[in-house]
Amino acid sequence: STAPASASTTVRPAVPESALAVSDAPAVEQPHGGPEGSALVRIEGLSVHYLGRESWVLDSVSLTHLRGRVTAVIGPSGCGKTTLLNCLGLLQRLSAGTVSVDGRDMASDRARRRFWRREAAFIYQDYGLIEEETLAYNVTLRAPGLLRRPRPDARLDGILETVGLAGRQAETASVLSGGEKQRVALARALAGTPKVLLLDEPFSSLDTTLRSQLQSQTRELVRRRQIPAVLVTHDPAEACFMADNIALLAGGELLQLDTPEAILRRPVNAQAARLLGCLNASDAHYIPPEAIHLSPHSGTPCTLQHSFRLPIGIAGMQPEKRL
Repeated sequence: STAPASASTTVRPAVPESALAVSDAPAVEQPHGGPEGSALVRIEGLSVHYLGRESWVLDSVSLTHLRGRVTAVIGPSGCGKTTLLNCLGLLQRLSAGTVSVDGRDMASDRARRRFWRREAAFIYQDYGLIEEETLAYNVTLRAPGLLRRPRPDARLDGILETVGLAGRQAETASVLSGGEKQRVALARALAGTPKVLLLDEPFSSLDTTLRSQLQSQTRELVRRRQIPAVLVTHDPAEACFMADNIALLAGGELLQLDTPEAILRRPVNAQAARLLGCLNASDAHYIPPEAIHLSPHSGTPCTLQHSFRLPIGIAGMQPEKRL
């Protein structure tokens, strides 16, 4: 909802004034995994530099991705988000640092090929389906051995059922809607039992309702299959809804890594706050959403310029107001 610029209200901070200062703590602290959150994919000191470019695309980035958890990577265009995803998928040569999966260093060409072919699954915005082929063909592209197992039709239909497309394996991809194509891309990614799921803005072209459905479905499947997922997105709302942890990137560096709730309550600096769309931020102070209360009886009167709701999925927080 939007309030008139001339509207007057009363704002009462709900936390001590000292708590509103931008944090001086170290920018990055690895979050702890829950009972199911054992480490699977680690990157340490990851750096990428291209010839002819003065600055580093990625500069000493370290992350741990846990089983059954989604990590969202947010940052401005050109900050290194897609490069980071490609490094995780071993599509990009590293200038420095290491990538390990289940404790195995992925430095050798043999390990890289095995991981890329069998253990990493990508989902992109453009689906990547062969339009004239059937759903069965598209889904089994990454898992051809599925058709050689006992009762292949039942197994394939079971995979399609997980994404709401049961009984449609004989249809061609060309007759599907955009949302259905993205469901087939998700089924294809999960058919080969991957060890990591890498998502590069796969829902950005879908309408709001369908986007929300596929976001929920993807998150549920990641947790059910107990695989780590990394989501690159420009949308803070999508990141807050889907992710267990958010990594904020800027200029190739990792600004902050924490849960959506923790980052919204205390971003490490004003740049981090603005990457999440938080408006009540300056270089010196940040007013978290829960610090603002509308009250006719107490507090300091001020003009309310604008109000909007926080991203879906941030439970227990009130709509943020811009003062």
